[in-house]
Amino acid sequence: MQRLSGLDAVFLYAETPTQPLHVTLCAVLDPASMPGGYRFATVRDHIASRLHLVPPLNRRLVPVPLGLSHPVWTPATDLDIDQHVHRAAVPAPGGEAELAELVGTIASTPLDRSRPLWEMWIVEGLADDRIALVAKLHHAAIDGVAGVEQMVAFFDLEPVPATAAEAPAAEPSGPTESSGPTEPTPLELAAFGIGTRARSVAELGGLLGRTVRSTIAVRRRRAALDPLASDDIGGATPLVCPPTPVNGAIGARRTVAFARLGLDDVKAIKAPFGATVNDVVLAVAAGALRSLLLDRDALPAQPLVAACPISVRAQADGSATGNKLSTMFSHLRTDLADPVARFEATIRAAAASKDEHRLFDPDTLAGWAEQADPTLARLLIGTYSGRNLADRHPPAINLMVSNLPGPPFPLYLAGAELCHAYPMGPIMEGAGCNITMMSYRDSIDVGIIAAANLLPDPDQLARRIPAALAELAEAVAACPPGAT
Repeated sequence: MQRLSGLDAVFLYAETPTQPLHVTLCAVLDPASMPGGYRFATVRDHIASRLHLVPPLNRRLVPVPLGLSHPVWTPATDLDIDQHVHRAAVPAPGGEAELAELVGTIASTPLDRSRPLWEMWIVEGLADDRIALVAKLHHAAIDGVAGVEQMVAFFDLEPVPATAAEAPAAEPSGPTESSGPTEPTPLELAAFGIGTRARSVAELGGLLGRTVRSTIAVRRRRAALDPLASDDIGGATPLVCPPTPVNGAIGARRTVAFARLGLDDVKAIKAPFGATVNDVVLAVAAGALRSLLLDRDALPAQPLVAACPISVRAQADGSATGNKLSTMFSHLRTDLADPVARFEATIRAAAASKDEHRLFDPDTLAGWAEQADPTLARLLIGTYSGRNLADRHPPAINLMVSNLPGPPFPLYLAGAELCHAYPMGPIMEGAGCNITMMSYRDSIDVGIIAAANLLPDPDQLARRIPAALAELAEAVAACPPGAT
């Protein structure tokens, strides 16, 4: 029995009929290298043979009676692979548009909480005889960085799959033989919940003090900024964001689109500025959004605010699952027309956001999540979502932008070569678009997921992402740093 952390549990409490909180990965594969050729059963059996290497896929939720504490994970001893690995096909011609439509449909459906919280879909009928793996895993079980690390267990470095290590034998639970782990009784869960709730309450005073001190430090930092320097605007502040067409109450249906960037192109731009890949990612996202909003006569005068998830997973926790996240709020300088000026302002804005984020204890967000009451949290979030209250106030954020590191070498699933891996995070109430990027080999694969009622055509944003990178590269070549 393993209790969910507060942050893990909040992803459960925040889930509503219009806000399923799972993460999704669309991996495009070339089965030409599969020994014996492609067969659905081969891929399904391969996944089944590796399940024991990925702990989050082998457990299910058990609620604590009366909501005395966050739920617990217990081993799933009756997992049926056919309830989790499914077969699907896209219609001709099997291009990215058809794949994106199917992925949007899969991402729109919540996971069944009576089972382990994951699904995989093997998608056939893609152009060039390719297939795809669409994996869906609840955010309560894992964050993006850990998800990438855990999913690698299904892949190999060579087309011929290695023999996976056998699952460890279950330890006996007592002096007599047992057929496997037993589910905790309601009394055990209640006692466990009371104990963990008492510890959370005892930590509240220290958490409040740390939060107040950090907030004061951020306010002092901002007070020292030059009010006459328009680009010296510090880190971004949630709850005071300009409205855009992608902000408002979200519906249940999701739309999806894909894009790709050349990793060498990104590195060539960042190098002369001493910038990071993430700086380029934010600047490119800002350029694409500016173009889209201009075309729709909806560009605000103020910069947008992006929530950027930050992993706070220590190296010692590298094999741990669950969420180890914090959030950095950064300006997207959609208000600046010149690409180089936008990039330089993005670098400064991201640096300011990182400085302000460092003023907070990395466990602050997790600490407050520990205080969440299950019953009250569900009631408040359900009311907020059900009454479309996100339409009645300024956006808390405009969108989410994430950048994940992926492997620089080729990977193979059951012998099929991984060509592209498009990650997609969840959509939150009020912010109907999520842009997630992940590097793989010599490219950065971009997954865009949106609420269909706010952004029905995310492909219009997707095609602007490589165009924004090309625009920035051309402008940097014409006006390198120090040229003016």
